[in-house]
Amino acid sequence: MEVYADYAATTPVKPEVIDAMMEIYQSHYGNPSSIHTIGRDARRYLDESRRTVAKLLGAKPSEVIFTSGATESNNTAIKGLVYENEHLGNHIITTKIEHHSVLHVFEELEKEGYDVTYLDVDDTGKVDLDQLEEALTEDTILVSIMFVNNEVGTVEPIYDIEDIVAQSSALLHVDAVQAVGHLDIKFKDFKIDTMSVTAHKFGGPKGVGVLLVKDQTPIEFSQLGGEQETKRRAGTENLAQIVGLTKALELADENRDNNNIHLMQLKELFLVSLQERAIPFEVNGSMVETTGHILNLYFPFIDVETMLTLLDLSNIYVSSGSACTAGSTTPSHVLAAMYEEEERAKHSVRFSFNEQTTEQEIKYIVAEIHKIYHKFKEE
Repeated sequence: MEVYADYAATTPVKPEVIDAMMEIYQSHYGNPSSIHTIGRDARRYLDESRRTVAKLLGAKPSEVIFTSGATESNNTAIKGLVYENEHLGNHIITTKIEHHSVLHVFEELEKEGYDVTYLDVDDTGKVDLDQLEEALTEDTILVSIMFVNNEVGTVEPIYDIEDIVAQSSALLHVDAVQAVGHLDIKFKDFKIDTMSVTAHKFGGPKGVGVLLVKDQTPIEFSQLGGEQETKRRAGTENLAQIVGLTKALELADENRDNNNIHLMQLKELFLVSLQERAIPFEVNGSMVETTGHILNLYFPFIDVETMLTLLDLSNIYVSSGSACTAGSTTPSHVLAAMYEEEERAKHSVRFSFNEQTTEQEIKYIVAEIHKIYHKFKEE
């Protein structure tokens, strides 16, 4: 059996999404900026996609900017908000467990002279709200906190966070990459100024995403060239992928409740099956405030590199954390922030599922882990 259990890294493109994209490639190939008939035909699909995405995410069409994905969206939002508002202060805030497309931007801004506060989290991965409140000053211009952590699945208390930030003049950016498709998020219901989304986390194509920017938000856009995306992101729009993103988002929204029930059942089956086989493990993160698609486990009896290799040999494909850190020998910065014991990150594996994952696949994973445990137990 072959089991893919790394859906938090990326998901297969859904057949309906491929069909929608192929129609664009084959029949609606015009440049949306061209004023002739073929161009106007392409523009119609672009405008329809923008309206649909806006409706599904609870935003206005004018607040939707199509990008190449989460990294561009996060970079554009953070740098744009900071540079446009640097006359108001020099202080910015994020957490120690953000995705590197956020953390590395803050680290670069720190080198440029900005004062950065990196908030702590508890052993479930939840941000320290008291520290956030204490960190905010008159000089704070931006707070950036993710909605769902990509390594442990913990859902951050965004409603509490936004209420705290709203007491100041700071702007709020949220990386919602692992949340969209799993949580019912409506941009208009939050005091969020910018929010990032990427298609390949919910059955869409890689290389396309969305940055939501609330109307009237003071932000600088640095990509120059044409006047696409209402002069906010120069460059010919990737229409086929935008249509693919839109179709994937429609499907994710339509099936979200049923998928979440399925995922929670799979997670429970996984944990119960491990317990029944007396395999030692601990859950990294929250068992309550979490999404169903990510499960990060600490196995004290084996190091993560060996575990990943042996699972791969059994045709089980998982990871130790973010795919963006592949090839790095540095332990997970997320687990390092959550736990005092340094060894924990070196013995932890992230399993992530989606609606295609079956109970049979879960049982196969557990059976293979059981074999690995007894092999190392005997040694």
